Amino acid sequence: MISNQTDLTIQPGDLLGIHFNSLNAEASAMFNYNLERPNGSSNLDRVEENAVTGYLVDKEGNITLPIIGNVKVTGLTTAQISALLENKLSTYLTKPRINTRIQNFKISILGDVKNPGQYNIINERITILEGLGKAGDLNSTGIRKVLLVRELDGVRTYVPIDLTSKNIFYSPYYYLKNNDVIYVQPNRTRVENDGTTFQKASIAVSLLSIIAILLQR
Repeated sequence: MISNQTDLTIQPGDLLGIHFNSLNAEASAMFNYNLERPNGSSNLDRVEENAVTGYLVDKEGNITLPIIGNVKVTGLTTAQISALLENKLSTYLTKPRINTRIQNFKISILGDVKNPGQYNIINERITILEGLGKAGDLNSTGIRKVLLVRELDGVRTYVPIDLTSKNIFYSPYYYLKNNDVIYVQPNRTRVENDGTTFQKASIAVSLLSIIAILLQR
């Protein structure tokens, strides 16, 4: 049994794709996340980013649905949100069935990897090794001790992770969360060969490490 896997919970800024279904398709359509409601009125609480639409979780941790208004969703899993909404909408919909997913789940892989950049994650489970794999894995000059930057509930955490240690598989940071950033630092040979670009990157990582130490005090 995997003991270090924790279900993703919703944070402010998450974009939720919520699909509503019931025995009355017309009634369900009112809640589905088209930018225009069936009656033609604009739903300002729904957003569109790169043709992805959904319910945006506001800074108070709420989404706003037609009829029922604000619903607190922070700290819940997508499965819990579906169950909560099915219960709330049972008055308005006949046998509601609701599916919820995070639309804007993304991670960033930076530094000495083959394809640094930001990656959208389709499902809700990805490990740090799978994340690095999406970026084409570390270059031969990448140091196998990487830095994970994670922000939850407004608190940013800087976590060094040793990819060569078997303990990584038991780490609470083995499974990535939305908006995680992984930085791979180049080794000294790469820095010396490439000059100022990686020197600046190394300095940036050092500064992040200093900040992390200060925040822990």
